[in-house]
Amino acid sequence: MTDELNSQLRDKTLWIAFNRPEARNALTFAMYEELADICANVPTDGSVRAVVIHGAGGKAFAAGTDMTQFRGFKTAQDAHDYENEITRILTAVDTCPVPTVAAIHGACTGGGASIAAACDIRIASAQLKFGFPIARTLGNCLNAGNLARLSELIGAGRVREMIFTARLMTADEALATGLVSEVLSDEDALLLRAEALAEHLADMAPLTLRATKEAMRRNREALAVEDNDLIAMCYMSKDFKHGLEAFLNKTKPEWSGE
Repeated sequence: MTDELNSQLRDKTLWIAFNRPEARNALTFAMYEELADICANVPTDGSVRAVVIHGAGGKAFAAGTDMTQFRGFKTAQDAHDYENEITRILTAVDTCPVPTVAAIHGACTGGGASIAAACDIRIASAQLKFGFPIARTLGNCLNAGNLARLSELIGAGRVREMIFTARLMTADEALATGLVSEVLSDEDALLLRAEALAEHLADMAPLTLRATKEAMRRNREALAVEDNDLIAMCYMSKDFKHGLEAFLNKTKPEWSGE
């Protein structure tokens, strides 16, 4: 286990914390891998009855993928491998055999927002900022499976508007749209509520919860589409290379559409 992702079993709840506060918990590939491994290997013997995922440091759940890792992308296959890996990570969260609760405080963007969306229940603090500002920052795209999951949660029209405008959703809007089920006043109240919610879930029939999770996932997976051409178009573009460097250098990109 890396220091950048911590897990701790408390009673029958497994707490997972993203722990890169100096980078607003931006996710490295190693963190993604470790999250997937933990979720895929949660025991079904009753020793773990719920998982809570949150961010350490008091400012962010997770602020997306660590962008410096994209500098190594040279070919369309690099982009396809990355998006396939993201799909595998999110599927591991999706198929975790026990209920997953995302306790979201502060920034929850990009890959962090995708992970939160893959959890069964999302609760947030009043400081929530949720979204995918990629049309303003990098010029890449979400894969079709990721978009389908978001559309299932908040509707296709709102997903389009949120991504097209690159705006971040506030806690009040997230509650109104059903993205989150509860909004708490601050991080302390959020974590206390996450603990109580996990304890409540532990009293529910585990096979009912597991069957419901899997049936709903299969409904969404039945609509899977081919998107390799769209991924290559974005990640191999001049705009993506320019957007990446502009983001890392804290300058405003000038899009060319190429």
